[in-house]
Amino acid sequence: MRKIIVIALCALLCGTSAFALSKDQLTVGISQEFDYFHPHILNMVAGRYIQEMCIRALMTLDTKGKWQTMMIKEIPSIENGLAEFVEEDGVKKIKAQYELKDNLKWGDGQPITNEDVKFSWEVGMHANVPVPERDIWNRIERIEIDPANPLKFTCYSPMRWDFNQLSRFYVIAKHLEEPVFKQHIETAGSYEKNSLYITDLTNPGLYQGPYRISEAVPGSHVTLVPNEYFWGDAPYFQRIIFKIIPDTGTLEANLLSGTIDMICRLGLTLDQALAIEKRFKEQNQAYTVLFQPGIIYEHIDLQLSNPILQDKRVRKALVYAIDRDALTQAMFEGKQPKSIHLFAPIDPWYTEDPNKIVLYEYSPRKARQLLDEAGWTTGNDGYRYKDGEKLSLQLMTTAGNKTREMVEAWLQEEWKKVGIEITIKNEPARVYFSETVRKSQFPAMAMYAWTSAPETNPRSLLHSSSIPTEANNYAGNNPPRWVNPEVDKLIDEVDMTFEHAKRVELTSKILYYYTEEVPVIPLYSRADSAVIPNNLVGYEISPHQCNETNWVEYWRLQE
Repeated sequence: MRKIIVIALCALLCGTSAFALSKDQLTVGISQEFDYFHPHILNMVAGRYIQEMCIRALMTLDTKGKWQTMMIKEIPSIENGLAEFVEEDGVKKIKAQYELKDNLKWGDGQPITNEDVKFSWEVGMHANVPVPERDIWNRIERIEIDPANPLKFTCYSPMRWDFNQLSRFYVIAKHLEEPVFKQHIETAGSYEKNSLYITDLTNPGLYQGPYRISEAVPGSHVTLVPNEYFWGDAPYFQRIIFKIIPDTGTLEANLLSGTIDMICRLGLTLDQALAIEKRFKEQNQAYTVLFQPGIIYEHIDLQLSNPILQDKRVRKALVYAIDRDALTQAMFEGKQPKSIHLFAPIDPWYTEDPNKIVLYEYSPRKARQLLDEAGWTTGNDGYRYKDGEKLSLQLMTTAGNKTREMVEAWLQEEWKKVGIEITIKNEPARVYFSETVRKSQFPAMAMYAWTSAPETNPRSLLHSSSIPTEANNYAGNNPPRWVNPEVDKLIDEVDMTFEHAKRVELTSKILYYYTEEVPVIPLYSRADSAVIPNNLVGYEISPHQCNETNWVEYWRLQE
């Protein structure tokens, strides 16, 4: 550690980086832990970030928000004639024809065919596979493969406007994975423990992206090497290492010491990035700090099975009691605006019209009034009580994340002002996300970030069928356990509405119920940041759910 500090000090005094970056290796600092690398199962953002360098989807969004093909030749649509409306047994559907690109291969040289595509869909659809977002697979009713052409397949989809937006349709290796799938899938919880993407992670045949995983050590690092059979442009860097550094406060020292070459957007908190940008400019360091507003929003899930939180008046009081504008100004210099619901301002479905949704201005007076109405009276100690029970709620988040811990402390003081006691219990990210949040095991409040991609149906977040339970193997992202039949109906209707204006009308109604019933407390929208060497080109932070790692083969050093 002393050596790192000395080297870092030297770099500070010299005014430029003391370490030369070459195409032989790029070491990326990342603060978040990974969970799985099975693209259907993984739940943590870090795992997805790395996985997209190794396993590609049929298509993706580029960093400008435009749809691009990855493994297919063309995205079918009604307009280009590759998709059409059909009727089967009196039910209207969409028939879409796809064709894989020529010469696609797995990392062991085996060809990628329509059989892999169909198998990938079958895995994603199985009830015993704990996929966090079943919606992407439900967009397809069945897949028919062309027996005469191994590259062609036809998808039959329910009538939904986004039938051809398949950015999370990742293709997995049937020739390796199918035997394991068949052996373990009938026992709930068995497949995800025995998948080759877990037990044989370094098998080259599991990957079809520009890189493949050669080593993965939980809590330490993940090493990627080029996939010699990748069909696209050969990647520039001969090795990429993701070094996991949970303590975000030490990322800068690791950068200046040469332990890492860059910090990806899953590294620094915004306040750290702002401070580093200021220091690096003053010191003329050979790095650039990038900022990109995104669609990730920090929020608090409310456990609706908690007797206290079952009272909507208490939930509303929690929102009125916090000054989110003051929070974002004090902690983020206003760079991360407050969130009022789950859609980001860049989303065409976003609205802040008070005639359509419920807005919560900062009002401790309204918070106290609601708590009074709910029967919670103030005791001599300043906290509220009801039938001898103290109004006390536990707030949880990821341990070691300094920004979240500061936000927790700030919220604790705000809620104390209206008589609510907040106790704090934080957990390592790996446990928190894979167990506590995924299985909805938090007793009251869980703070973390989630993504709301533009024009994405919030089914996986808000529909009652997305409540994670033991019966569905904890698939779904509705940990608050919110149930609203009208919202379920609206969500279903959005899928079948092809007219944009009508979809906006429907989603505004969903937002009304969301803001009126408060299953979640939105806090603020996050801005992503990264620190890269000045001579690294081709790297651009993605503003949406499709990571910039989808374009890693274009990262290179400026000669």
